[in-house]
Amino acid sequence: MPFALIPFLLLVIPILEIAVFILVGNAIGLWPTLGLVLLTAIIGTLLLKQQGLSTLARIQADIRAGRMPGRELVHGVMIAIAGVLLLTPGLVTDTLGFLLFVPKIRDGIWNFMKSRVIVVAQGSGTWNPGTRGPQPDPRAGGGPDVVDLSGEEFERRPDPSSPWNDKREGDDTPQGRILH
Repeated sequence: MPFALIPFLLLVIPILEIAVFILVGNAIGLWPTLGLVLLTAIIGTLLLKQQGLSTLARIQADIRAGRMPGRELVHGVMIAIAGVLLLTPGLVTDTLGFLLFVPKIRDGIWNFMKSRVIVVAQGSGTWNPGTRGPQPDPRAGGGPDVVDLSGEEFERRPDPSSPWNDKREGDDTPQGRILH
């Protein structure tokens, strides 16, 4: 979503919420409308707890099995967004939140996203959610650029011409020590 859309949504969503509140309030009354908003927040909290914990368990099972839990991570993010939408007062945001709790809708969003998302796992290449297993990172240009040095092989020599080197030679504090 382009960032230019965010100010537009911040203006349109509250106006839409107010319009829906007025329409629903006229149809069923003020107190039933407020009760409906409160009820959706309670149901949303219960759904968030139930589906959030089960998604967390599936993520842990995938990690223990050595699989990248891309689908489950995306589902977890969508469940968290659904919870925020349901806790936000409003009937439009509640409707969107309840839709995100439906697994088939989350799967549809996942299927749309998985061809557009590449997850980079630290130290193991990339993981395209549409495939199984890691592939070499195309940006790496071969093997990893890791050099393992012992303490005796490594020596820090600050650049005396660096503007960040403001310590004088002969300063014996660990921060100001210049090695030759």
